[in-house]
Amino acid sequence: MEANTLDRLQFAFTVTYHYLFPQLTMGLAPMIVIFKSIAIRKQDERWNQAARFWGKILGITFLFGVVTGIPLEFQFGTNWAAFSKYAGGVIGQALAMEGVFAFFLESAFIGLFLFGEQRLGQKLHWLSAFLLFVGAWLSGWFIIATDAWMQHPVGYEISPDGSAQLTSLWALIWNEWAIYQYLHNMGGAFVTGAFAIASLGAFYLLSRKQVEYGRLFLKAGVIASCVGSIWMLFPTGDWKGKLVAEYQPVTLAAMEGLFNTADGAPLVLIGQPDMEKQRLDNAVHIPKMLSFLTYQRWEATVHGLNEFPKDQQPDNVPLLYYSYHIMVGLGTIFIAIMVAAVVWLWRGWLFSSSWLLWIVMLAFPLPFIANTAGWLTAEIGRQPWLVYGLYRTEHGHSPLVSSGNVLFTLLGFLGMYTIISLLYIFLVLRRIEEGPDELSKPAPLTFETTGEPADSY
Repeated sequence: MEANTLDRLQFAFTVTYHYLFPQLTMGLAPMIVIFKSIAIRKQDERWNQAARFWGKILGITFLFGVVTGIPLEFQFGTNWAAFSKYAGGVIGQALAMEGVFAFFLESAFIGLFLFGEQRLGQKLHWLSAFLLFVGAWLSGWFIIATDAWMQHPVGYEISPDGSAQLTSLWALIWNEWAIYQYLHNMGGAFVTGAFAIASLGAFYLLSRKQVEYGRLFLKAGVIASCVGSIWMLFPTGDWKGKLVAEYQPVTLAAMEGLFNTADGAPLVLIGQPDMEKQRLDNAVHIPKMLSFLTYQRWEATVHGLNEFPKDQQPDNVPLLYYSYHIMVGLGTIFIAIMVAAVVWLWRGWLFSSSWLLWIVMLAFPLPFIANTAGWLTAEIGRQPWLVYGLYRTEHGHSPLVSSGNVLFTLLGFLGMYTIISLLYIFLVLRRIEEGPDELSKPAPLTFETTGEPADSY
C-alpha cells in the first residue's frame, strides 16, 4: 500500500477516535451551565449535584481528548510535511489561536470548576462553568475555521515559492463556510451530550438505582436532545446543504448518488451506488424533492457526477454516499425518538414506560456514529483536494516517510488506543456506578430551604 494511502488511513483513524471525546465535552459543557443555573435559581441542591457529577465525566473525557489530540498536531509535520509547507502560513494561525486562547481557557476553568467550588462560592462557581463552556466552544470555532479554509479557501495569496500565505485573518476566522459548519457541528456535539444525559437517566430508572437523579437526567436530556436534533435538521442542515450545492456541486451529486444532471432531481431515500453502470440500484426516492430542497424550485437543475471530470470527483463515491445517508437517517431517528419522549414526558408517562426508556438508553452511541458519519461526509466530499480547488491530497504527504514507517505507527496507535479505550470505559463506569449521591459536597450552600420539594418533575 502506498505511503499516501496509509497516511490518510492513519490520520482518519486518529482524528476519528480523538473526536469521540471533544464532541462529548463540548456537548456536556452547556448542559452543566444549565444545571448550575437551575441550581442557583431554584436553590435546589440536586441540580448542583448533577452539575458536579457531569463535571467529573467531562473532566475524565477532557483528559483523554488531550492525550489523543496531541498526535494529530505532530502528524502535520511527520506525515503531511508537504501540505504543512504549502498551507502552514494560513492554517497555523487558527491552530495557534486554538491552543493559546481556547485550550488554556478551557484547561484553567475546568480545574476551577472541579476543585474550586468551596473557595469560589456558588456564583463564581457558575462563572467557572460558563467560562469552561466558552473555552470548549471557542476551541471548536478555531478548529472549524481551519477545516473551513480547506473546504472554501479565502483570505490568502500564493507567494512566489508556491505556498499559501494569509492576507486577512478576519476572512479566515469569519469564513462563510466556517459559520455554517460551526453551527451544524456544535449542534451535533450538543446532541451527543444531551443524549448521554438522557441515556444515563433511563439506565438509572431501569436499574432502579439513583432513581431521583435518573428522573432529573432524563427530563433534562430528552428536552435538550429534542431541541438539538431539530436544530440539526433545520435550519443548520439546510444551510449546510445549500452551501455545498453552491461551492462544491460535485460533492452534492456524490452525496445524493445523482449520476446524471436532472431537472426536477429526486431525493434518494435508499439505494446502492453502482459505479460501473453509473446508477443507483434499488432506489427509493421522492420525485423532484432534491431540486426543491436545494434551490426552492421543483424543476431546478441539479448537476450530476457525469458532468464533472473524473479527476475532480470524490475518490470514494460509495463511502461518501453511505456516510451522508447514515448521518441523515440517524438524525431523522433522533427526532422521532426524542419527540416521542417529550410527548410522553408531557403526558406523565415517560418515567414508567420501560419500552421507551430502553430505546433512549440504547440510543446512547448513535450520536457518536452520526457525528462521525457527518465528518466523513465533509472530508471525503472535499477529495481529491486537501485545499479545495488549490492543492490535491496526493501531493500533501511527507515524501521521505516510507509506507513501512506509517504502517508501524498505525499499528502502534491501534494498540495504544485499545488500552486507552479500556481505561476510559473503566473510569466512566466507576463514576456512573457511584452516581451523583456519592459525590461529596464541598461546602454547605447558601440556599434557603423551605422544607418543600423544589421540583415536581
